[in-house]
Amino acid sequence: MPKTTFFKITARLPRFRADLLTWYAAHRRPLPWRQSRDPYRIWVSEVMLQQTQVATVIPYFEKWLQVFPDIAALATAPIDQVLKSWEGLGYYSRARNFHRAAGEVVARHNGEIPRDYAAFRALSGVGDYTAAAVLSIAFGLPYAVVDGNVKRVLARLLVLEAAANDPGAKILFQEKADQILDRNHPGDFNQALMELGATVCKPRTPDCPGCPVRVYCAGLHGQMQTQLPNRLAAKKTPLKHQVAVVPLWENQVVIRRRPAQGLLGGLWEFPVVERAETEPAKRVVGDLLNSEFGPGFDRLTPLGTVKHAYTHFKIEVSVFLAEATDSAPRSTVSENGKWINISELETYPFSKYNLRIIELLRKHLDPS
Repeated sequence: MPKTTFFKITARLPRFRADLLTWYAAHRRPLPWRQSRDPYRIWVSEVMLQQTQVATVIPYFEKWLQVFPDIAALATAPIDQVLKSWEGLGYYSRARNFHRAAGEVVARHNGEIPRDYAAFRALSGVGDYTAAAVLSIAFGLPYAVVDGNVKRVLARLLVLEAAANDPGAKILFQEKADQILDRNHPGDFNQALMELGATVCKPRTPDCPGCPVRVYCAGLHGQMQTQLPNRLAAKKTPLKHQVAVVPLWENQVVIRRRPAQGLLGGLWEFPVVERAETEPAKRVVGDLLNSEFGPGFDRLTPLGTVKHAYTHFKIEVSVFLAEATDSAPRSTVSENGKWINISELETYPFSKYNLRIIELLRKHLDPS
């Protein structure tokens, strides 16, 4: 690509801001949360968009507002209903924290989402990014957002050598974002910068000819745009082997609720246990059934294998159906467990990999 005219942002900052905002006004995507400045709707979208693609979020966002149209509706909803509405989005701590924060808004702020940064930042699950995004977009307050898209744009515009995924570089990226923020239009400017990163200044294939601020890009000027941002080498993701079992007795199955705190907190699941890679899965299932239910589940059928990736590890789950031939297997289950009819499964919130187990179960019971 031939070199183009280049101006340092610091020398023409007002012009840079104007060019970016003009482009955003003409090219921004018509996303449903951009149709109003309602702080609750914006907050919903920002929570859902963390670690999740826009296309995935849109139907969840629209359904969420039908079920929980305002902060009061969310605050008074049962946690199972909240988790069920979140089912499939992943990172369920977001839903639990949002539900808790809604209760805090009702209890501490009379149901009004606070405009004060410290007060909003103090709510459960609200970090620097969420606070800056909601307060700038909904209330026009001058707080700069920094997410993955913004880091990439800044790294290329300013040739920042710090690794974008280095926690130690957070202050640097925030300082740069604060410096270029348009304080007269902070909400639109923040969204414009994120939109630029999402649609033009993309990770592997930046559309430099189509960039509205290319004349200010030091990375393009130095032909370094595809090399930036720098990133720390990713650590190898460990693989955990697990065995899950679906105990079946007279059209009923056992599910149990995970602890409220920790991974997938509050969701329901089928009995599951970790195993060593070399340990026979059937033997692990037998031990699990004997310890939790006693004898009676004599027919064991493999349903398949489910694989799933979390942020820091992967799981590979061998799934078995355990059918009771005894007329009365042990009716007591663990403290957090229960027997339910198969038809009731759809009313409980499950993690994504447990939803796949349900699919395997239904396919086995009704292969047609």
